[in-house]
Amino acid sequence: MNLTIRPLAAAISLTLATGGYACADDATMPTVTINSARSGLDPDLPTTSVTKTQEELRQQQNIFNPEDALRNLPSMTIRKRYSGDRNALVGGRSFSTTQAPRALVTMDGYLLSNFLGRFDAPRWNMIAPEEITRIDVLYGPFSALYPGNAMGTTIAVSTSRPTNFGGAVRLAMQDQSFDQYGEKGHYRNYQGSALIGDRLASGLWYKLMLNHQDSTSQPMGYYTVTANAAGAFPVPAGGTATPVTGIRYDTGPFGTKRAIFGANAGAIDHTQQNTAKATFGYDFSPVLAAEGFVAWWGNQSVTRNQTFLRDASGGSVWSGRVTDGANVFVLPAATFAPYTRDEHHGQAGLTVKSRNKTGWNASVSASVYRILDDVQRNAGSADPLAASGGAGNAVVRDGSGFGSIDLQSTYTPTPGDWTGGAHALTFGLHADDYKLKQTTRTTADWRNANGPEAQFVGGETQVLAAYGQDAWRFAPHWQATFGLRAESWEATNGVQRVGAVAQPYPRRSEQAWSPKFSLAWDASADTTVRLSAARATRFATVAELFQGTTSGSSIIVNDPNLKPERSNALELMAEQRYAAGSLRASLFQDDVRNTIWSQLNLNVFPNVTNVQNVGRVRTRGLELAGQIDRLGIQGLSADANIAFSKSTILENDNYLPSIGKNWARVPRVRSATTLTYAPADTWSASATYRYAGAQFNEINNSDYNSDVYGGVSRVSQLDVRLLIKPAKGTEVAVGIDNLNNNRAYQLHPYPGRTLSAEVRYAF
Repeated sequence: MNLTIRPLAAAISLTLATGGYACADDATMPTVTINSARSGLDPDLPTTSVTKTQEELRQQQNIFNPEDALRNLPSMTIRKRYSGDRNALVGGRSFSTTQAPRALVTMDGYLLSNFLGRFDAPRWNMIAPEEITRIDVLYGPFSALYPGNAMGTTIAVSTSRPTNFGGAVRLAMQDQSFDQYGEKGHYRNYQGSALIGDRLASGLWYKLMLNHQDSTSQPMGYYTVTANAAGAFPVPAGGTATPVTGIRYDTGPFGTKRAIFGANAGAIDHTQQNTAKATFGYDFSPVLAAEGFVAWWGNQSVTRNQTFLRDASGGSVWSGRVTDGANVFVLPAATFAPYTRDEHHGQAGLTVKSRNKTGWNASVSASVYRILDDVQRNAGSADPLAASGGAGNAVVRDGSGFGSIDLQSTYTPTPGDWTGGAHALTFGLHADDYKLKQTTRTTADWRNANGPEAQFVGGETQVLAAYGQDAWRFAPHWQATFGLRAESWEATNGVQRVGAVAQPYPRRSEQAWSPKFSLAWDASADTTVRLSAARATRFATVAELFQGTTSGSSIIVNDPNLKPERSNALELMAEQRYAAGSLRASLFQDDVRNTIWSQLNLNVFPNVTNVQNVGRVRTRGLELAGQIDRLGIQGLSADANIAFSKSTILENDNYLPSIGKNWARVPRVRSATTLTYAPADTWSASATYRYAGAQFNEINNSDYNSDVYGGVSRVSQLDVRLLIKPAKGTEVAVGIDNLNNNRAYQLHPYPGRTLSAEVRYAF
């Protein structure tokens, strides 16, 4: 099924129609409340935000994992390759999905962002979709309350709290149909979750959550050999080649011919994950409360591969010298080597806070995340041989983790107080630390992780910060927000070892001051215009500093003088609210100095690829977002957004061919349009069309053929969902994601057409 959809028309027309239609019909529409509350967030945030509630998400989207809730929000990219993906990265207005440290993710205020590795995703697995009550997304670094990692996007997930005895049970399944290089298959996912909680008369409350999922991915990667500039495959040295069939040919992202031999590198991932969480709280008095949680997550992942090659007798060929009669190739023994991974993580957090309606309040919050054990066992031979053992290696990350602590005091003014009722104040202290310990071992039997150390990477970073913010309503309809954040960063104990060669890294420290300013004008009760300007500083992560590359027994270190990223951001926002909807337009610019990136350095000989600073990257864009509660007929609503952006490399002394080129993985156009028809409380139907333009993965933009495996392609997908409520507390839903079976890639293939079904019962 191939549907041709004009990628921009739906989003533009619906977004612009939101304002026009609502304005024309104001007189006849009933008064409704626009959902603008920010649960648990500062009510005076000087930044653009978008909110999705639990009810909206259940009605509009098929949600299997928590990150699914973000995929239709403005200027948002979620690189979720398959259900159960532990590496679902976030991309935003001005940053790519490979720049994980520019997205800050929290759960009930506790840190979920994992900045240990360069491509480590937030720890979504500590949340069950069933317990999400709302998601708030903040754009830009305009609030002093958040660290430099919020320079791109802040995602605040709020989970449920019991008001009385109750709970819920949810069962969900997916069936994905996937077709790539002529190989077809169905890949199924299952999930079950349960919640139970109560609030007692004593002031004590609790919530218990269990979640289990069993998922199998589509093939994630393929073994390829690229032709030379003349389009030929040179014959490798060696003896007689085995005649085979099944080699596929296509054109790769760089416009060169290539041969494809099968799905490799543990391409098909079968993952079984379990999460258990206990959340609890106690109200000491009406104005003093404490709450906390303890969570545990485990994963067992077993991968397999798929060769396309068959010999004359029809047997599978996994390695060796082969020929299809036209070309000769040599497949290394480890081409189709599988791996397994066992992980157990733990997290805990505690908060004590006062809850005065006005005047001063205070809170203290602390959390810790630990990788209890994490072992990836990599085979050294293809699937059939690996089943019996053989040499390999193991990567162990036991003991790595991160933690944070925050102390905050706020003042909510009242008329006639010492501030004249005009100043809402926030002051705070913040500290966080990240510790990485990663060992690679050589193993005689890859199924056993014991063996001598082949490589070690380790180190720590710490940040201490103090901040203040004043939201000053200095005149009727006007508010100015001033903020300042001071940060001190330190990196210690950095070391990398390869065999007997050790590379210690010196202690590093940096300080930064990040001022913020916002001016808002309520032109009327329904119209707000806001101008915001801010600086943000994002310090290097442990991996960016210490995880260099190796060449034989030598270590290629990252830039020892790696500087922090510094963003100077601007946004002009105008929002018009109507009786049954709203329309927002945002002009934004993000001018970043010293972007941290792994690239080829042409200024040294021999040339090396390592983590360096890119001098200056500037992003400018326009974002439109609108929603309307009644679109022509009763029960029909629309939610639409579209963003146009241009992200350009302006300075890059180490790699001049990139200057003037587009920044990696930031599309020129992103849009999402959702139509929902809910004529009664008992059922609803929704459809969402999502689009993103083609992108580059290489900063010299040489990968122009993007709509193929290995490229960063266009996304043009249609999702549908039907929700039925046959009885009180019962919900049944069926849906299809990627109904038009669009083939899309972020280097790895995105899922094909996926049927979903779920049943939920709440009591």
